[in-house]
Amino acid sequence: MLLGVRPAAAASLTRVTGFGANPTNLNMYLYVPDRVAARPALLVLVHYCTGSASAIFNGNGHDYVTAADRYGYIIVVPEATRSGQCFDVSTPAALRRDGGSDSTGIMSMVSWARQRYNVDPNRIVVSGFSSGAMMTNVLAAEYPDVFSAGAAFSGVPAGCFATTDGSLWNSQCSGGNLIKSAQQWGDQARAMYPGYTGRYPRMQLWHGTTDTTLAYPNYGEEIKQWTNLHGLSQTPSFTDHPQSSWTRTRYGDTSTQATIEGISISGVGHQLPMNGQLAYAISFLGLDSTTTPSPSPSPSASPSPSPSPSPSPSSTPSPSPSPSPSPSGGSGACRVSATVNAWNEGLTEQIAVTNTGSSTVNGWSLTFTLPSGQTITNGWNATYSPSSGQVTARNMSYNGTIAPGSTTEIGFQATHTGNAGKPTAFTLNGNPCTVA
Repeated sequence: MLLGVRPAAAASLTRVTGFGANPTNLNMYLYVPDRVAARPALLVLVHYCTGSASAIFNGNGHDYVTAADRYGYIIVVPEATRSGQCFDVSTPAALRRDGGSDSTGIMSMVSWARQRYNVDPNRIVVSGFSSGAMMTNVLAAEYPDVFSAGAAFSGVPAGCFATTDGSLWNSQCSGGNLIKSAQQWGDQARAMYPGYTGRYPRMQLWHGTTDTTLAYPNYGEEIKQWTNLHGLSQTPSFTDHPQSSWTRTRYGDTSTQATIEGISISGVGHQLPMNGQLAYAISFLGLDSTTTPSPSPSPSASPSPSPSPSPSPSSTPSPSPSPSPSPSGGSGACRVSATVNAWNEGLTEQIAVTNTGSSTVNGWSLTFTLPSGQTITNGWNATYSPSSGQVTARNMSYNGTIAPGSTTEIGFQATHTGNAGKPTAFTLNGNPCTVA
């Protein structure tokens, strides 16, 4: 039930001053909807570099605002005031609980809001984009006893941006070249709050495969870190494709509010979130309710606006799409182009398959041989087997048809031992393709 209609003007983003310890001179903004839930959730919404509180509030974070109006939760919006408006996720002070940088000021904002509103302590969550996504990871690592969940769009692992020279930019991390084991990433996060033995927040991680600002390999490193912090395998418990270019993986719990959820979006750069994506985050964060969810959240609740097209994130997960059993049709005339983006120990490869024949391909399998030392770790828009040597990529249920003149795009991430080349030959349904 929603309570507390405010007698004054309609709700708006409001500046708050004197909210507590604020060593880096952040600005605090607060949004309290006209109707506040009896026990409201609290969302910390963190902007991107060059951004501001009003920019994220009125721009690509606005779906969080409309959902707050519906579900009665409160939003705290920190604003960086330094040149460039990036948040500090790099200095030693930033990467230590109560260390005296931006994260300290943000937690003062959280405490201020908790003291003035009847906030549900089990529903304090954080979400951010780019620099804000990096801060989302840092806050969740430093204050796991405060935050119950986080949603990071185009970020990096907590601690990845660490520097020792006072700079707030780490080009090795931004370029996707800082690769560590899951244990190393987990230990780096644990060092931000030494001695803590409790549970860590649930995390939802989003990344575009062609991101060149905070390169796509950081997505896999985030998965490593958070699965390690939760003691989970890096092998997904559940995989599906809510939209044709998305690969969603869940680790641990397989429900809408999984322990870890990753969404990789093929062909998208550093431009998240995009239209409709926050609806998935709202459900994951548990903001689409006025009460603390039960361990098995209701499948009926969905935020407004709901994502389109594809199933609602709050629907019961359906089985992973499976390949069509018997490829047929098509003359075998095809053209394939492959593009590799490599770093020291890994790569991503985008493959475009064009039907140059005169008849439709109904169900397809694309076979190619990976260079020696390459091993596929995950992929999108196809199933891949085996993971090395001669590999066959088979269509998903949603992309099995290729009309004459049409192109379908697939891709994968792989590790390598020095040879980051791409396959030299491809066959579609057993017929050789021209390689562009």
